[in-house]
Amino acid sequence: MELKKTPIYDVHVKLGGNMIEYAGWALPSEFTSLTEEHNAVRENVGIFDVSHMGEIFITGKDAVKFINYLLSNDIRKISDNECQYSIMLNDKGGVVDDLLISKYNDEKFLLVVNGANCDKDYKWILDHKEGYDVEVVNDSSKYAEIAVQGPKSQELLQKLIDYNLEDLEYYHFVDGVDFDGKKVLISRTGYTGELGYEIYADWNDGAEIFEKLIEKGAVPCGLGCRDTLRFEASMPLYGNEMDEENNPLHAGLKFAIDFKKEDDFIGRKPLEEEYNKGIEKKIIGLELTGKGIPRHGYPVLKDGKEIGHISTGYLSPTLGKPIANVIIDADEAVKGNEVEVQIRKRVVPAVLISRKFLQK
Repeated sequence: MELKKTPIYDVHVKLGGNMIEYAGWALPSEFTSLTEEHNAVRENVGIFDVSHMGEIFITGKDAVKFINYLLSNDIRKISDNECQYSIMLNDKGGVVDDLLISKYNDEKFLLVVNGANCDKDYKWILDHKEGYDVEVVNDSSKYAEIAVQGPKSQELLQKLIDYNLEDLEYYHFVDGVDFDGKKVLISRTGYTGELGYEIYADWNDGAEIFEKLIEKGAVPCGLGCRDTLRFEASMPLYGNEMDEENNPLHAGLKFAIDFKKEDDFIGRKPLEEEYNKGIEKKIIGLELTGKGIPRHGYPVLKDGKEIGHISTGYLSPTLGKPIANVIIDADEAVKGNEVEVQIRKRVVPAVLISRKFLQK
């Protein structure tokens, strides 16, 4: 199968990016090294091509009512030009996808979904819109998306746009911004735990915008450090912390589920029942005290019995030690609890810690 290419593909190749397959797309895993790019975002500013992400618009007079039925969070709580993290659940309370929703007004919303799930999400939304006066349009092929992340991201981006970024609050967006002669949408959002922005541009403008950012000093970054950065910042990844079988309560995402909202929503009943009864599994941090690196899927043991698994694990570039997210039996999810991780044929000692890995 031929891989899909983003509008920035040729720039990645020219820069020497190590191109890999990700969700059916050809994307760079790294340009120089994971650690170097990771540190550039933590200390300066890095940019990511995330044009594989999906953009789905929901418009119409029933948009608010439909979105509140479709998603777990309460869209009525946010204002125009504000963003919200939310979850699209299946009937059993598992996760179809997690996503970011941006509100233009009560009749126009943009859902930014994971690239790997875009077609599935679009079909799911269409399959559930009956009875609602809404239009659903998948405009993913029209948008290039670039994430500009790091403590100096505002300073750098400000040089190229006609909008004062001091006026853009966290989890808000502004459309129609002039970026060196091109109209873009900019949101103050990101997936790294640092100050950052995401630029949505016309598909054909993506490469030029990416190169302009590099000219101003941004470091091009690949998927490798995107994952280490989001993990250190305790941000979940679909397929790791949650999926169709693993519900968001186990992933620590109760903040994105509003059981008090006036609208019923898909997947509400099974989640509410577990929440009221007591969450069966919980997510918590882990640090290896023995030698090894915890990886996704490795079993976590207590007294020889499996109590859960690693959802994400790395030798943290920022902290320089092997840490992980683990999803385990709720009664074992206690900081200081000594456990073990099965790493191939070895059993390595570890201790449970806070998931707030970064002191920020």
